Amino acid sequence: MVAGIALTAALLVTGVLVLGVGSVRIPAGDVLDVVLRRMWLGHADVSPVTDRIVWELRLPRVLAAAAVGAGLALCGAALQALTGNDLADPYLLGVSSGAALGAVMTIVLGWTPPDVPAGLATSVGAFAGALGALVLVLALAAGRSGDLPPARTILAGVAVAQLAGAGTSLVVMVFGDRQGAREVLAWTLGSFAGVRTTSAWVLVVGAVLATVLLTGSARTLDAFAFGETSARSLGVDVGRARWAFFVGCALVTAGTVAVVGPIGFVGLTVPHVVRLVVGPAHGFLLPLSALTGALLMVWSDTAARSLASGQEIPVGVVTALVGAPVLVVLLRRQARQV
Repeated sequence: MVAGIALTAALLVTGVLVLGVGSVRIPAGDVLDVVLRRMWLGHADVSPVTDRIVWELRLPRVLAAAAVGAGLALCGAALQALTGNDLADPYLLGVSSGAALGAVMTIVLGWTPPDVPAGLATSVGAFAGALGALVLVLALAAGRSGDLPPARTILAGVAVAQLAGAGTSLVVMVFGDRQGAREVLAWTLGSFAGVRTTSAWVLVVGAVLATVLLTGSARTLDAFAFGETSARSLGVDVGRARWAFFVGCALVTAGTVAVVGPIGFVGLTVPHVVRLVVGPAHGFLLPLSALTGALLMVWSDTAARSLASGQEIPVGVVTALVGAPVLVVLLRRQARQV
């Protein structure tokens, strides 16, 4: 409870601070004035430029970053428990590679669904590619009984990811030009630059629903801690649980990838760090992972848009620079205990 309150407070303070960070520095007091006025809780006099920068340009990015970080961390924690694999992450089912193929088909070949605005075409293509990859993985992994054995599901995810990756490379090399290749590279490294208010709130709603539903299923995930047999003995319908968790986590991941591109290490690293602090009980692990993932992603996006003058660093580069050393430390720590 204390950790949750502390992380929530840290996230709120972080939000106020980072809304003032950028090419135009805005004091925290002015940020609060803008937010309170927009929420009809104050009548402070702020300039229209400040109001637009805070509310229309930066706030959607902060909300989207928090939602994406929370969603990826939640899915990583759930899939690690479900598969018994410490290396499981939200992209386990090939969703990221499928989304990349869908995005490339839109960027390079110009394939867009009818009546879709140009600004949403890449996101729609990426989401369609992610869903296609998910369907293919589930079709390959499901046995005659309809169950989804973890080992076969992981292998199916690897196979589909490799197939989609090959398709992406083929399309870029055969049909793409230099500009198209640059756009594809930028998309695959992740960015919140194009996020607007509607997309941000969609991501927030998705993250909140995922947090509520997964936390409500914490006991089911706890039952998988000692394997499938133990889960069955505790009354868990293993087959149904796997389908629900695999599909639910894949849909959350597909939504985030479609909007901001694939962002690595958050879903893999954050659950391990939080597990070291609060233990393996998912009633605590899941919400605290969501808050920690949100904090990490908000600060990573802030660094991505402010460290290099005149240009933006892909947020996936920042999370890799943070997440990879943390993962190495965790591995060394585990090695010393064996």
